[in-house]
Amino acid sequence: MKLLLAVAAALVLAAPVPEVRTGKLHVGWASRDITPDRPVALSGQFHKRISTGVAARLSVTALALETRDGEGSVDQAILVSCDLVAIRDGIQARLRKLLEGKLEGFDPRKLLLSATHTHTAPVTGEPWYDVTEDGVMKPAEYVDFFLGRAAEAVAEAWKARKPGGVTWGLGYAVAGLNRRMVYADGKAAMYGRNDRPDFRGVEGYEDHGVETLFFFDGARKLTGVAVNVACPSQVVENANTVSSDFWDDVRVILRERHAPDLHVLVWCAAAGDQSPHPQLRKAADARMRKLHGDVTETRAIALRLADAVDYAWRAVKAEALVEVPFAHHVEELRLPGRKITEAEVRAARAVCAPIEQKPVEKRSSTDVSRLRWHGEVVERYERPADYADYPVELHVLRLGDVAIASNAFELFLDYGIQMKARSRALQTFLIQLACGCGGYLPTERAVAGGGYSAIPESGLVGPEGGRLLVDRTVEIMNGLWPAKGK
Repeated sequence: MKLLLAVAAALVLAAPVPEVRTGKLHVGWASRDITPDRPVALSGQFHKRISTGVAARLSVTALALETRDGEGSVDQAILVSCDLVAIRDGIQARLRKLLEGKLEGFDPRKLLLSATHTHTAPVTGEPWYDVTEDGVMKPAEYVDFFLGRAAEAVAEAWKARKPGGVTWGLGYAVAGLNRRMVYADGKAAMYGRNDRPDFRGVEGYEDHGVETLFFFDGARKLTGVAVNVACPSQVVENANTVSSDFWDDVRVILRERHAPDLHVLVWCAAAGDQSPHPQLRKAADARMRKLHGDVTETRAIALRLADAVDYAWRAVKAEALVEVPFAHHVEELRLPGRKITEAEVRAARAVCAPIEQKPVEKRSSTDVSRLRWHGEVVERYERPADYADYPVELHVLRLGDVAIASNAFELFLDYGIQMKARSRALQTFLIQLACGCGGYLPTERAVAGGGYSAIPESGLVGPEGGRLLVDRTVEIMNGLWPAKGK
């Protein structure tokens, strides 16, 4: 009964799945540089890092899609990929507000922002660090700058849409690797040592698929590619320089191979338990990169990804479809918040207590981050009604034979595999960290193992919400396809 009530609550705002109609595809692209021109606090670690320079520039890329039937619009979408660690709650709403009156004929609900999850991009407002250093761009300042550039890209892409074509492909490349090590006592640890006598295995699966969408103009020239990989871009996650990580290398390589103005839209698939850092053969991997001419880790991954993209491209490039089924469904899905147990709140209070005893002026940036991180768990325990559910803006699209679905989490891969396996689409693209940021969403197995990414501090929704997210996403996706045998 409890689960049935949760399902009812989760779907209370569900909207009917739209009818899928075929129309002539129109495509528009635009990109903007979103690299800060001053030092910033970098997002993605407990300790505060102030940038000392730029290693690889950040960008925002917008893809506008519309199908038309004569002079009328059938359906539409603007998909925006951002070199950020996450799309913090409120940012997408602000962008929509900024674009009011600038997108003639466009439904603003069908704008979708997602993050590449680079850990070397500016802080965009999460309450982790106090950024008080002179000469350093404050988070609110950077958000204003980012929103201005993103609005320009979105408006340009929508205005630039013209008749075009699309096709889809699949390749494989090793990028994401499961980063949770499991031990004899059943406990797990992110980046845990695996040379211990009690090491028993890697917790979960890995997905090395590289899903690709290729877009053409009216002359059948390649204008852009969307690349979907189950791996966050955090090779250089501890660096003190601004960087878009391995995606910068991917863009450079693909533009060298195809065209200098090629647009590259990046989507991180379900990858909450994945990482680009090798957990096995680390020394051997480093040796091979050195023997290849001191190839950096980011370039080594990028070369594999670019080769996978081109493997798909060679097979599908003659298949530019100009008239395709297209539908875009948007709804708010309220997922049950993760309940905090007495044991969990005791553990959180135990971490907070010694920090709270320190004078404020003697607390390090890590102290401040941990106090806020663990303190939120205490707050969730003491005020459960305020965290009873978490609203997710869910987007599900059909484009030809492809399904595309978003979520607001660092979603553990097992959930993504469930969605892909149950989908009726030929290929299923998943976009995590889109339209908001609910933190990690772990599986039951991960919660049992514990450790960072699976404890309540790491996310607002637990396995119960994960199952509901999977079920509703699959229900919508499959509603865009006829049942098998029909």
